[in-house]
Amino acid sequence: MENPRALLDRMFSAAIASAQPGVCIPQHVPPLPKGRLIVIGAGKASAAMARAVEGCYPDKKLEGLVVTRYGYAVQCSHIEIVEAAHPVPDEAGLKASQRMLKMVSGLTEDDLVLCLISGGGSSLLALPMDGITLGEKQQINRALLKSGASISEINCVRRHLSAIKGGRLARACYPATVVNLIISDVPGDDPADIASGPAVPDPTTCQDALAVLERYAIEVPDRVKELLASGRGESVKPGDAGLPEIVTRLIATPQMALEAAAKEAARLGIACHILGDAIEGEARDVAKVMGGIALHVKRRGQPFSPPCVLLSGGETTVTVKGNGRGGRNVEFLLSLALTLRGEPGIHALAGDTDGVDGSEEVAGAHVAPDTLTRAFELGLSPADSLSRNDGHGFFERLGDAVVTGPTLTNVNDFRAILIAG
Repeated sequence: MENPRALLDRMFSAAIASAQPGVCIPQHVPPLPKGRLIVIGAGKASAAMARAVEGCYPDKKLEGLVVTRYGYAVQCSHIEIVEAAHPVPDEAGLKASQRMLKMVSGLTEDDLVLCLISGGGSSLLALPMDGITLGEKQQINRALLKSGASISEINCVRRHLSAIKGGRLARACYPATVVNLIISDVPGDDPADIASGPAVPDPTTCQDALAVLERYAIEVPDRVKELLASGRGESVKPGDAGLPEIVTRLIATPQMALEAAAKEAARLGIACHILGDAIEGEARDVAKVMGGIALHVKRRGQPFSPPCVLLSGGETTVTVKGNGRGGRNVEFLLSLALTLRGEPGIHALAGDTDGVDGSEEVAGAHVAPDTLTRAFELGLSPADSLSRNDGHGFFERLGDAVVTGPTLTNVNDFRAILIAG
Protein backbone atom coordinates (compact mmCIF):
# COMPACT_ATOMS: atom_id res chain seq x y z
CA MET A 1 0.00 0.00 0.00
CA GLU A 2 1.11 3.53 -0.72
CA ASN A 3 2.30 5.61 2.23
CA PRO A 4 -0.92 6.33 4.20
CA ARG A 5 -0.34 10.08 4.40
CA ALA A 6 0.40 10.32 0.68
CA LEU A 7 -2.72 8.30 -0.15
CA LEU A 8 -4.95 10.54 1.96
CA ASP A 9 -3.38 13.64 0.41
CA ARG A 10 -4.08 12.28 -3.08
CA MET A 11 -7.71 11.65 -2.19
CA PHE A 12 -8.12 15.15 -0.77
CA SER A 13 -6.56 16.62 -3.90
CA ALA A 14 -8.89 14.55 -6.10
CA ALA A 15 -11.93 15.86 -4.21
CA ILE A 16 -10.79 19.46 -4.67
CA ALA A 17 -9.89 18.95 -8.33
CA SER A 18 -13.36 17.56 -9.12
CA ALA A 19 -14.95 20.82 -7.98
CA GLN A 20 -12.71 23.21 -9.90
CA PRO A 21 -14.82 25.70 -11.90
CA GLY A 22 -12.81 25.02 -15.03
CA VAL A 23 -13.95 21.40 -14.82
CA CYS A 24 -17.60 21.79 -13.89
CA ILE A 25 -18.66 25.11 -15.49
CA PRO A 26 -18.40 24.43 -19.28
CA GLN A 27 -21.14 21.79 -19.57
CA HIS A 28 -23.65 23.98 -17.72
CA VAL A 29 -23.42 27.44 -19.33
CA PRO A 30 -26.62 28.55 -21.07
CA PRO A 31 -26.81 29.72 -24.70
CA LEU A 32 -26.41 33.41 -25.40
CA PRO A 33 -29.56 35.51 -24.95
CA LYS A 34 -31.06 37.90 -27.45
CA GLY A 35 -30.22 40.79 -25.18
CA ARG A 36 -27.48 41.43 -22.62
CA LEU A 37 -25.55 38.79 -20.71
CA ILE A 38 -24.87 39.97 -17.15
CA VAL A 39 -22.65 37.82 -14.92
CA ILE A 40 -22.89 38.30 -11.16
CA GLY A 41 -21.94 36.14 -8.23
CA ALA A 42 -20.44 35.69 -4.80
CA GLY A 43 -18.37 33.12 -2.98
CA LYS A 44 -14.89 31.75 -2.56
CA ALA A 45 -15.08 30.10 -5.99
CA SER A 46 -16.89 32.91 -7.78
CA ALA A 47 -13.83 34.54 -9.37
CA ALA A 48 -12.59 31.24 -10.77
CA MET A 49 -16.14 30.53 -11.93
CA ALA A 50 -16.21 33.90 -13.71
CA ARG A 51 -12.95 33.12 -15.49
CA ALA A 52 -14.35 29.75 -16.62
CA VAL A 53 -17.50 31.46 -17.92
CA GLU A 54 -15.44 33.92 -19.94
CA GLY A 55 -13.70 30.95 -21.53
CA CYS A 56 -17.08 29.60 -22.66
CA TYR A 57 -17.98 32.85 -24.48
CA PRO A 58 -14.57 33.84 -25.87
CA ASP A 59 -15.77 36.05 -28.72
CA LYS A 60 -18.94 37.46 -27.18
CA LYS A 61 -19.47 40.54 -25.12
CA LEU A 62 -20.48 40.02 -21.53
CA GLU A 63 -20.27 42.15 -18.41
CA GLY A 64 -20.63 41.68 -14.73
CA LEU A 65 -19.38 41.77 -11.16
CA VAL A 66 -18.54 39.02 -8.69
CA VAL A 67 -17.28 39.30 -5.13
CA THR A 68 -14.86 36.78 -3.61
CA ARG A 69 -12.75 36.37 -0.50
CA TYR A 70 -9.54 38.34 -0.07
CA GLY A 71 -6.77 36.40 -1.80
CA TYR A 72 -9.14 34.46 -4.07
CA ALA A 73 -9.29 36.86 -7.04
CA VAL A 74 -8.21 35.71 -10.51
CA GLN A 75 -7.75 37.75 -13.67
CA CYS A 76 -10.82 38.22 -15.85
CA SER A 77 -11.22 40.25 -19.04
CA HIS A 78 -14.83 41.47 -18.87
CA ILE A 79 -16.15 40.56 -15.43
CA GLU A 80 -15.03 42.74 -12.54
CA ILE A 81 -13.68 40.90 -9.50
CA VAL A 82 -14.06 42.50 -6.06
CA GLU A 83 -12.54 41.08 -2.89
CA ALA A 84 -14.22 41.28 0.52
CA ALA A 85 -14.04 39.71 3.98
CA HIS A 86 -15.06 36.23 5.12
CA PRO A 87 -16.41 34.89 7.47
CA VAL A 88 -17.33 38.27 9.00
CA PRO A 89 -18.55 40.81 6.40
CA ASP A 90 -16.93 44.18 5.75
CA GLU A 91 -17.52 47.47 3.93
CA ALA A 92 -16.11 46.14 0.64
CA GLY A 93 -18.78 43.45 0.53
CA LEU A 94 -21.48 45.99 1.32
CA LYS A 95 -20.42 48.31 -1.51
CA ALA A 96 -20.16 45.40 -3.95
CA SER A 97 -23.69 44.30 -3.02
CA GLN A 98 -25.05 47.77 -3.67
CA ARG A 99 -23.36 47.91 -7.07
CA MET A 100 -24.63 44.43 -7.98
CA LEU A 101 -28.25 45.37 -7.29
CA LYS A 102 -27.84 48.49 -9.40
CA MET A 103 -26.26 46.49 -12.24
CA VAL A 104 -29.26 44.16 -12.60
CA SER A 105 -31.93 46.86 -12.39
CA GLY A 106 -33.75 47.94 -15.54
CA LEU A 107 -33.22 44.71 -17.49
CA THR A 108 -35.60 43.32 -20.13
CA GLU A 109 -37.11 39.95 -20.97
CA ASP A 110 -34.41 39.45 -23.60
CA ASP A 111 -31.60 39.71 -21.03
CA LEU A 112 -29.96 36.88 -19.11
CA VAL A 113 -28.40 37.10 -15.65
CA LEU A 114 -25.88 34.33 -15.00
CA CYS A 115 -25.46 34.05 -11.24
CA LEU A 116 -22.34 32.26 -9.97
CA ILE A 117 -22.77 31.15 -6.37
CA SER A 118 -20.47 29.23 -4.04
CA GLY A 119 -19.77 28.89 -0.35
CA GLY A 120 -18.80 32.03 1.49
CA GLY A 121 -21.25 34.20 -0.40
CA SER A 122 -23.31 34.89 2.71
CA SER A 123 -20.56 37.03 4.21
CA LEU A 124 -19.34 38.45 0.92
CA LEU A 125 -22.77 39.77 -0.11
CA ALA A 126 -23.22 42.00 2.91
CA LEU A 127 -26.09 44.46 2.60
CA PRO A 128 -28.10 44.93 5.81
CA MET A 129 -31.80 45.75 5.73
CA ASP A 130 -32.70 49.39 6.30
CA GLY A 131 -32.34 50.25 9.96
CA ILE A 132 -29.56 47.72 10.62
CA THR A 133 -25.91 48.72 10.54
CA LEU A 134 -23.02 46.71 9.16
CA GLY A 135 -21.51 46.70 12.65
CA GLU A 136 -24.64 45.06 14.06
CA LYS A 137 -24.61 42.41 11.37
CA GLN A 138 -20.93 41.73 12.09
CA GLN A 139 -21.67 41.31 15.78
CA ILE A 140 -24.58 38.94 15.15
CA ASN A 141 -22.52 36.97 12.65
CA ARG A 142 -19.65 36.49 15.10
CA ALA A 143 -22.03 35.35 17.84
CA LEU A 144 -23.74 32.84 15.55
CA LEU A 145 -20.43 31.40 14.37
CA LYS A 146 -19.37 30.73 17.98
CA SER A 147 -22.75 29.45 19.15
CA GLY A 148 -22.74 25.95 17.69
CA ALA A 149 -25.67 26.74 15.38
CA SER A 150 -25.81 24.78 12.12
CA ILE A 151 -25.05 26.54 8.85
CA SER A 152 -28.72 26.22 7.89
CA GLU A 153 -29.75 28.02 11.09
CA ILE A 154 -27.09 30.71 10.64
CA ASN A 155 -28.13 31.36 7.06
CA CYS A 156 -31.80 31.56 8.03
CA VAL A 157 -30.94 34.55 10.22
CA ARG A 158 -28.70 36.07 7.57
CA ARG A 159 -31.43 35.90 4.91
CA HIS A 160 -33.90 37.81 7.06
CA LEU A 161 -31.49 40.60 7.94
CA SER A 162 -30.30 41.14 4.36
CA ALA A 163 -31.41 43.43 1.56
CA ILE A 164 -29.90 41.17 -1.11
CA LYS A 165 -30.08 37.55 0.09
CA GLY A 166 -33.15 35.34 0.48
CA GLY A 167 -34.26 35.81 -3.16
CA ARG A 168 -33.99 39.60 -3.17
CA LEU A 169 -31.23 39.63 -5.77
CA ALA A 170 -33.35 37.46 -8.08
CA ARG A 171 -36.34 39.76 -7.68
CA ALA A 172 -34.16 42.74 -8.63
CA CYS A 173 -33.37 41.01 -11.95
CA TYR A 174 -37.01 40.84 -13.10
CA PRO A 175 -38.03 40.44 -15.94
CA ALA A 176 -34.71 39.00 -17.16
CA THR A 177 -34.13 35.26 -16.91
CA VAL A 178 -31.82 34.15 -14.07
CA VAL A 179 -29.61 31.06 -14.38
CA ASN A 180 -27.90 29.99 -11.15
CA LEU A 181 -24.74 27.92 -11.41
CA ILE A 182 -24.01 26.75 -7.87
CA ILE A 183 -21.13 24.99 -6.15
CA SER A 184 -22.63 23.60 -2.94
CA ASP A 185 -20.91 23.79 0.42
CA VAL A 186 -23.88 22.96 2.65
CA PRO A 187 -25.35 19.70 3.95
CA GLY A 188 -28.29 18.73 1.77
CA ASP A 189 -27.33 21.07 -1.12
CA ASP A 190 -30.36 23.34 -0.59
CA PRO A 191 -29.85 26.37 -2.91
CA ALA A 192 -31.56 28.58 -0.32
CA ASP A 193 -28.74 27.81 2.12
CA ILE A 194 -25.81 28.19 -0.28
CA ALA A 195 -24.60 31.80 0.18
CA SER A 196 -28.02 32.32 1.86
CA GLY A 197 -29.82 32.01 -1.47
CA PRO A 198 -29.53 35.47 -3.06
CA ALA A 199 -31.13 34.36 -6.33
CA VAL A 200 -33.62 31.69 -5.23
CA PRO A 201 -36.83 32.01 -3.19
CA ASP A 202 -36.78 31.20 0.52
CA PRO A 203 -39.46 29.15 2.32
CA THR A 204 -38.25 30.05 5.83
CA THR A 205 -39.72 32.95 7.80
CA CYS A 206 -38.83 35.78 10.14
CA GLN A 207 -40.26 33.69 12.96
CA ASP A 208 -37.83 30.91 12.08
CA ALA A 209 -34.95 33.41 12.31
CA LEU A 210 -36.17 34.67 15.68
CA ALA A 211 -36.36 31.11 16.94
CA VAL A 212 -32.70 30.53 16.02
CA LEU A 213 -31.59 33.65 17.90
CA GLU A 214 -33.58 32.57 20.94
CA ARG A 215 -32.38 28.95 20.76
CA TYR A 216 -28.74 29.99 20.97
CA ALA A 217 -29.28 32.98 23.28
CA ILE A 218 -27.89 35.44 20.74
CA GLU A 219 -28.24 39.01 22.03
CA VAL A 220 -29.38 41.43 19.30
CA PRO A 221 -30.46 45.10 19.32
CA ASP A 222 -34.16 45.83 19.84
CA ARG A 223 -34.51 47.11 16.27
CA VAL A 224 -33.34 43.74 14.94
CA LYS A 225 -35.92 41.96 17.08
CA GLU A 226 -38.59 44.39 15.86
CA LEU A 227 -37.59 43.86 12.21
CA LEU A 228 -38.10 40.12 12.59
CA ALA A 229 -41.12 40.18 14.90
CA SER A 230 -43.00 42.58 12.62
CA GLY A 231 -42.23 40.59 9.48
CA ARG A 232 -40.54 43.53 7.77
CA GLY A 233 -37.50 41.37 7.20
CA GLU A 234 -39.46 38.69 5.34
CA SER A 235 -37.57 37.09 2.47
CA VAL A 236 -38.94 36.40 -1.03
CA LYS A 237 -41.17 33.35 -1.03
CA PRO A 238 -41.72 30.70 -3.75
CA GLY A 239 -44.39 31.86 -6.18
CA ASP A 240 -43.74 35.56 -5.57
CA ALA A 241 -45.13 37.49 -8.54
CA GLY A 242 -42.03 39.66 -8.64
CA LEU A 243 -39.66 36.78 -9.31
CA PRO A 244 -38.31 36.23 -12.82
CA GLU A 245 -37.87 32.86 -14.50
CA ILE A 246 -35.15 31.08 -12.49
CA VAL A 247 -33.11 28.06 -13.58
CA THR A 248 -30.86 26.53 -10.90
CA ARG A 249 -28.09 24.02 -11.58
CA LEU A 250 -25.88 22.40 -8.93
CA ILE A 251 -22.60 21.95 -10.77
CA ALA A 252 -20.44 20.63 -7.91
CA THR A 253 -21.47 19.13 -4.57
CA PRO A 254 -19.88 17.42 -1.56
CA GLN A 255 -21.15 14.03 -2.78
CA MET A 256 -19.46 14.50 -6.16
CA ALA A 257 -16.20 15.39 -4.42
CA LEU A 258 -16.37 12.31 -2.17
CA GLU A 259 -17.03 10.11 -5.19
CA ALA A 260 -13.97 11.57 -6.92
CA ALA A 261 -11.84 10.77 -3.86
CA ALA A 262 -13.25 7.24 -3.76
CA LYS A 263 -12.32 6.71 -7.41
CA GLU A 264 -8.76 7.81 -6.68
CA ALA A 265 -8.49 5.26 -3.86
CA ALA A 266 -10.09 2.54 -5.98
CA ARG A 267 -7.52 3.21 -8.69
CA LEU A 268 -4.89 2.33 -6.09
CA GLY A 269 -6.77 -0.80 -5.01
CA ILE A 270 -8.30 0.52 -1.77
CA ALA A 271 -12.03 0.12 -1.09
CA CYS A 272 -13.89 3.28 -0.02
CA HIS A 273 -17.15 3.61 1.85
CA ILE A 274 -19.00 6.94 1.83
CA LEU A 275 -20.78 7.26 5.18
CA GLY A 276 -22.58 10.49 4.31
CA ASP A 277 -22.13 13.82 2.54
CA ALA A 278 -24.22 15.89 4.93
CA ILE A 279 -23.05 14.94 8.43
CA GLU A 280 -23.58 17.65 11.03
CA GLY A 281 -23.19 17.96 14.80
CA GLU A 282 -20.47 18.99 17.22
CA ALA A 283 -17.13 18.15 15.62
CA ARG A 284 -15.79 16.40 18.72
CA ASP A 285 -18.91 14.25 19.00
CA VAL A 286 -18.91 13.28 15.33
CA ALA A 287 -15.26 12.24 15.79
CA LYS A 288 -16.16 9.88 18.65
CA VAL A 289 -18.72 8.12 16.45
CA MET A 290 -16.40 7.94 13.44
CA GLY A 291 -13.57 6.73 15.63
CA GLY A 292 -15.76 4.03 17.13
CA ILE A 293 -16.72 2.80 13.66
CA ALA A 294 -13.07 2.79 12.57
CA LEU A 295 -12.03 0.75 15.63
CA HIS A 296 -14.78 -1.79 14.96
CA VAL A 297 -13.68 -2.14 11.35
CA LYS A 298 -10.09 -2.63 12.47
CA ARG A 299 -10.81 -5.11 15.28
CA ARG A 300 -13.89 -6.96 14.03
CA GLY A 301 -13.90 -6.50 10.26
CA GLN A 302 -17.43 -5.11 10.48
CA PRO A 303 -19.29 -3.57 8.72
CA PHE A 304 -16.36 -3.41 6.28
CA SER A 305 -13.16 -5.38 5.88
CA PRO A 306 -9.83 -3.57 6.03
CA PRO A 307 -7.95 -2.23 4.24
CA CYS A 308 -10.50 0.46 3.45
CA VAL A 309 -11.25 4.15 3.76
CA LEU A 310 -14.25 5.69 5.51
CA LEU A 311 -15.23 8.91 3.75
CA SER A 312 -17.63 11.59 4.93
CA GLY A 313 -18.53 15.20 4.28
CA GLY A 314 -20.85 17.85 5.62
CA GLU A 315 -20.33 20.67 8.05
CA THR A 316 -19.79 20.08 11.72
CA THR A 317 -19.94 22.82 14.32
CA VAL A 318 -17.80 23.97 17.22
CA THR A 319 -19.31 25.60 20.28
CA VAL A 320 -16.37 27.82 21.20
CA LYS A 321 -15.57 27.83 24.92
CA GLY A 322 -11.80 28.23 24.85
CA ASN A 323 -9.43 30.82 23.47
CA GLY A 324 -7.62 28.58 20.97
CA ARG A 325 -7.29 28.92 17.23
CA GLY A 326 -10.28 26.72 16.49
CA GLY A 327 -11.26 25.05 13.22
CA ARG A 328 -13.95 22.41 13.01
CA ASN A 329 -11.80 19.94 11.06
CA VAL A 330 -8.86 20.09 13.45
CA GLU A 331 -11.31 19.88 16.38
CA PHE A 332 -12.66 16.71 14.78
CA LEU A 333 -9.14 15.32 14.40
CA LEU A 334 -8.11 16.11 17.97
CA SER A 335 -11.16 14.27 19.29
CA LEU A 336 -10.58 11.43 16.83
CA ALA A 337 -6.98 11.00 18.00
CA LEU A 338 -8.17 10.79 21.61
CA THR A 339 -10.81 8.22 20.61
CA LEU A 340 -8.37 6.02 18.66
CA ARG A 341 -5.66 6.23 21.35
CA GLY A 342 -2.87 5.30 18.98
CA GLU A 343 -4.58 2.25 17.46
CA PRO A 344 -2.07 0.81 14.96
CA GLY A 345 -2.92 1.02 11.28
CA ILE A 346 -5.47 3.86 11.43
CA HIS A 347 -4.69 7.19 9.75
CA ALA A 348 -6.94 10.16 9.01
CA LEU A 349 -7.13 13.45 7.18
CA ALA A 350 -9.81 16.10 7.61
CA GLY A 351 -9.86 19.43 5.84
CA ASP A 352 -12.02 22.15 4.38
CA THR A 353 -12.01 21.99 0.59
CA ASP A 354 -11.70 25.79 0.37
CA GLY A 355 -8.34 25.64 2.14
CA VAL A 356 -9.54 27.54 5.22
CA ASP A 357 -10.58 25.73 8.40
CA GLY A 358 -12.25 28.25 10.71
CA SER A 359 -10.41 31.54 10.41
CA GLU A 360 -6.97 30.03 9.75
CA GLU A 361 -5.32 29.81 6.32
CA VAL A 362 -4.95 26.09 6.97
CA ALA A 363 -7.18 23.45 5.39
CA GLY A 364 -6.90 20.82 8.12
CA ALA A 365 -4.45 18.20 9.38
CA HIS A 366 -3.36 14.55 9.56
CA VAL A 367 -3.72 12.05 12.40
CA ALA A 368 -1.56 8.94 12.64
CA PRO A 369 -1.09 6.14 15.21
CA ASP A 370 1.85 8.05 16.73
CA THR A 371 0.05 11.43 16.99
CA LEU A 372 -0.54 11.25 20.75
CA THR A 373 2.94 9.89 21.49
CA ARG A 374 4.63 12.68 19.57
CA ALA A 375 2.40 15.25 21.27
CA PHE A 376 3.34 14.00 24.74
CA GLU A 377 7.04 14.10 23.80
CA LEU A 378 6.60 17.80 22.95
CA GLY A 379 4.85 18.48 26.24
CA LEU A 380 1.46 18.93 24.56
CA SER A 381 -1.78 17.81 26.19
CA PRO A 382 -4.29 16.75 23.51
CA ALA A 383 -7.17 16.89 26.00
CA ASP A 384 -6.21 20.41 27.09
CA SER A 385 -5.87 21.55 23.47
CA LEU A 386 -9.34 20.19 22.74
CA SER A 387 -10.85 21.89 25.77
CA ARG A 388 -9.39 25.21 24.58
CA ASN A 389 -10.55 24.68 20.98
CA ASP A 390 -6.93 24.89 19.89
CA GLY A 391 -6.70 22.30 17.14
CA HIS A 392 -4.64 24.48 14.84
CA GLY A 393 -2.08 25.21 17.54
CA PHE A 394 -1.83 21.49 18.34
CA PHE A 395 -1.28 20.20 14.80
CA GLU A 396 1.00 23.09 13.88
CA ARG A 397 3.36 22.08 16.71
CA LEU A 398 3.37 18.51 15.41
CA GLY A 399 4.03 19.57 11.82
CA ASP A 400 0.88 17.78 10.71
CA ALA A 401 -1.12 20.73 9.36
CA VAL A 402 -2.44 20.49 5.78
CA VAL A 403 -1.92 23.79 3.96
CA THR A 404 -3.27 24.08 0.41
CA GLY A 405 -3.54 27.83 -0.09
CA PRO A 406 -6.68 29.16 -1.83
CA THR A 407 -8.24 26.23 -3.70
CA LEU A 408 -10.68 28.49 -5.64
CA THR A 409 -13.56 26.16 -4.84
CA ASN A 410 -15.59 25.01 -1.82
CA VAL A 411 -17.55 21.78 -1.43
CA ASN A 412 -17.49 21.72 2.36
CA ASP A 413 -15.53 19.47 4.68
CA PHE A 414 -13.67 16.32 3.67
CA ARG A 415 -12.95 13.55 6.17
CA ALA A 416 -11.11 10.34 5.35
CA ILE A 417 -10.16 7.60 7.84
CA LEU A 418 -7.85 4.93 6.43
CA ILE A 419 -7.90 1.56 8.18
CA ALA A 420 -4.83 -0.17 6.80
CA GLY A 421 -5.45 -3.52 8.37
